[in-house]
Amino acid sequence: MAIALVVVFHVWLGRVSGGVDVFLVLSGYFFVGGLVRRAQSGGSLAAWPAVVRVLRRLLPMLALTVAATVLVFAFLLPRTRWDDLFRQGLTSVSFVQNWELARTSSDYLRADASISPMQHLWSMAVQGQFYLLAIVVVWAVTRVCSRRGLSPVRPLVAILGVAAAASFMYASVMSSRYQAWAYYDSAARLWELLVGALLALIVLRAPTSRAARTALAFAGLVTIALCGVLLNGAEQFPGPWALVPVLATVALTVAGGTADGRSNSVSAVLASRPLVWLGSIAYPLYLVHWPVLIGTLVVSGRPEIGVDGGTAVVLASLVGAQIMMWVVGPASRPSRARTVVTTWSYGLAAAVVVASVGWTAHVESAVTGGRPADSLDQTRNPGARVLVDGVLAPDAPMVPSVYDAGLDLPASTTEGCIVDVVVRDVVRCTYGDTSAARTVALVGGSHSEHWLTAFDRMGKDGGFRVDTYLKVGCPLTVDTMPSFVGNDYPDCLEWSLATLDALDVDRPDYVVTTSTRPRPDGPGDWTPEWYVSAWLALADRGLPVVAIRDTPWLHDDGVPYRTVDCLSGGGDATSCGMPRADVLSDVDPAADATAALPTVSIMDLTDSVCAVDVCRAAEGNVLIYHDAHHLTASYVTTLVPELNRQFSAATGW
Repeated sequence: MAIALVVVFHVWLGRVSGGVDVFLVLSGYFFVGGLVRRAQSGGSLAAWPAVVRVLRRLLPMLALTVAATVLVFAFLLPRTRWDDLFRQGLTSVSFVQNWELARTSSDYLRADASISPMQHLWSMAVQGQFYLLAIVVVWAVTRVCSRRGLSPVRPLVAILGVAAAASFMYASVMSSRYQAWAYYDSAARLWELLVGALLALIVLRAPTSRAARTALAFAGLVTIALCGVLLNGAEQFPGPWALVPVLATVALTVAGGTADGRSNSVSAVLASRPLVWLGSIAYPLYLVHWPVLIGTLVVSGRPEIGVDGGTAVVLASLVGAQIMMWVVGPASRPSRARTVVTTWSYGLAAAVVVASVGWTAHVESAVTGGRPADSLDQTRNPGARVLVDGVLAPDAPMVPSVYDAGLDLPASTTEGCIVDVVVRDVVRCTYGDTSAARTVALVGGSHSEHWLTAFDRMGKDGGFRVDTYLKVGCPLTVDTMPSFVGNDYPDCLEWSLATLDALDVDRPDYVVTTSTRPRPDGPGDWTPEWYVSAWLALADRGLPVVAIRDTPWLHDDGVPYRTVDCLSGGGDATSCGMPRADVLSDVDPAADATAALPTVSIMDLTDSVCAVDVCRAAEGNVLIYHDAHHLTASYVTTLVPELNRQFSAATGW
């Protein structure tokens, strides 16, 4: 039932069902219970054989899935995405995929063509890490207890209980501070597995009344079924709300039967042949359904799968899972075919590892190793001057190349001057003329940051200092909880308030920030009320603001795409761009929002980034975006004359 919920919610509902949380509880229940029973029955206490048993059970199907996914998607995706593809294949077979996704702040709520086809394997990584930890802990405790003639159950209950409580408190804190990290964090997920482990060690008595057992089982079953409808797991798990699917699993397990073998009506339904069959293929079904879903979205080019497409994905996943179970799954008598397929699975997984290392080396050899903006020749690569001054671009290669784009970043990124999502401290760095008396404060998230390259040059030439107050994904706010990858972002709010206090002390002459953002419910851009609230808070402190209209965010029917992927996939600068009317309103919305705010001046660089009807991926032989919506440092360099003209008009400098 849990795997059915996972598949249905992923394919049709775009929500987290709670089924994975059921998996985690049951994984802890079966695995730790099995280890302790083996030890108590006189089985081997050696840790290594237990590790080998786990790998023999999990790795063949995982290796086959990863290898097939990498091979298929290498044909479906542009070569600029191969690095991510190979890296995720490598992290998947080495059971560290969850940390890769946490590091890149991947959004598990959304399934579209831009998402990794191996993103779902984060839970396998968490389970693999837990299995290794459980083997070591059970082995150590059992070894000590066996020497003293004691049962290992009570010491294990004490150790695992303390660990579960610590993990739960950690998950509660991290979920309230940075949900996108906590969702994949093994330490935050540990308590769910440990609840299952404790359930295996502490034999809870089922109610003696069959009616009571049925009621308890029914309550657990209904809770699990409705969990994904009533709760948004991507935003709330593994924090305290994850107790809902966890305790429902405990209730259903406890009520499942009694020592005399008497069952109840709910258990009878779950023991029916269709559900037992589904349970038998649960592992391969979980492995294959996500790459089939993402592959279908990539091939169709659609942002959503639809009812018919979803049905085809589910049927294909069921067939694939059953075939995988036949040819790779566990069996009492290993067949020749199973041995051949398993051997090939290991071989292909090894090839993925080799290809990952080889492709990474190739990409590294294809890049310059430096920031292209530092050596930009604006005669060959005029960039924005084509739009602003009508300069003709010569026939020359685009700068940066599709492989160099990831290096063409503001200096603040490489120098650690934009703080990460989990950091609340205000970090100030200084650029421009560092000894000047006049000061500009560049404040906000990465869309404020990408103007730094120009302000650094303008400050050096114009005799003013540029101080940065930057945090990933965090426009300045004072009274509204911002979001980041679909989750509340409390660290941003606290950082913003601390930044306002720092600005009040530092007293810059002007605060530079962004004035608009994409509309969440349609084409064009807008100025949120909470931007205005931040400007009013700065005005109360006597700090004037220069607000820059945000640049376009590229997307294909709501699915973001990187320009380098589009260009390397055969597109050109125009086809890889977007119609201007789809990403920007006809008139800068900040004009109305600031009409009654004399302390706020606005700047609009739209005509320096977009032509009259289209916002292209490149202009004047210079790539505009290094991803879906951040300007390359090279293109910002070509914007210096126009940015300086507008800034001078706004400030009088």
